[in-house]
Amino acid sequence: MVFKRRTPKGWLQVLSEMVWPRGGWGRATSYVMHRLRRLPDPPHRIARGTFAGLLIGTLPLPGAQIAGALLLAWVMRGNFIAAVLGTFISNPVTTPLIAVISMALGHWMLGIERPLSAPAIMDAFAQAGGEIWDNLRALVGLGEFHWTALEVFFHDIYWPYFVGSIGPGILIGLAGYYLSLPIVRAYQGLRAKRLRERIARRLSRSGGGTGSGPEKP
Repeated sequence: MVFKRRTPKGWLQVLSEMVWPRGGWGRATSYVMHRLRRLPDPPHRIARGTFAGLLIGTLPLPGAQIAGALLLAWVMRGNFIAAVLGTFISNPVTTPLIAVISMALGHWMLGIERPLSAPAIMDAFAQAGGEIWDNLRALVGLGEFHWTALEVFFHDIYWPYFVGSIGPGILIGLAGYYLSLPIVRAYQGLRAKRLRERIARRLSRSGGGTGSGPEKP
């Protein structure tokens, strides 16, 4: 392949770049904004796609965020690429903050009174993960099915997280919509102006070079 890397990335490098991209998150954010500005679609469609991606990217939908963003963008008649780029709001840097805020808000909205400390959350994840592994082994007859830890995880962690993330997701999506709309509109207007000026200069040079010269007396 022409664009294949000479030295494939190791799994440690892949994991490290998921936490801290090469060049930093500032450069990664600038790249996303650059891609949004250059999308060949009307500004309102790009802004709608951005809203869809940011909203779905805030929700706890592991493995289904891109599909969800594309579906919402299709419903809203938004740009698909902008929707996919918007899901990058979910990353190792922002997700812990979004999760804590969403779970606290979800517990308050649902009236759940449970400790929401970091050790309690990690313990719930560990218990649920262990039970999933035990249930997978039970599928091949190496044990029994258990659902207690998964029920606790769903009730205390996932469902409050999901419910509590809808509000912040809508706010983040609206912020992205109203920020991207004028930026994309101004950028596309500037590109169109530069293109017209470039065409005008070429036509001017072409017209000046094809004249027949002064008439002979």
